[in-house]
Amino acid sequence: MDIENQILGPVISLVTWSMIMWIWMYVTRIPAIQAAKMKMDPCAPQGVQMASLPARVRWKADNYNHLMEQPTVFYALAISLALLGEGSGLNLYLAWGYVGLRIIHSLIQALTNKIELRFLVFVLSNIPLFWLTLNAIMIVV
Repeated sequence: MDIENQILGPVISLVTWSMIMWIWMYVTRIPAIQAAKMKMDPCAPQGVQMASLPARVRWKADNYNHLMEQPTVFYALAISLALLGEGSGLNLYLAWGYVGLRIIHSLIQALTNKIELRFLVFVLSNIPLFWLTLNAIMIVV
């Protein structure tokens, strides 16, 4: 991998983590659905049936959904920085910092869902994301 493209490592790592969360979500959700003898109703409003599952099961799905939201900004930034030849050095460290904090956020939400701690890690994860954004702006302006 070229030095400018090293930032793709954190991108691939976060995608991999998202797939791990997807697997974890279904490994816990399917047995819970079976234990509840739930019949899937295509006419039920979105989320109503899943809301009846235990919270510890729903936390994994909630986190998977979160990994499909804000990280899309990270993916766009990291790939843009790689294409601009700025995917190393500080930008690489910031990208790994973001990925590490998102994984910590996932583990907190999936295991304990302590909202105050989860929120703190979420806020901290925004620091490298904002910094990457500013770096990208300075490069293209």
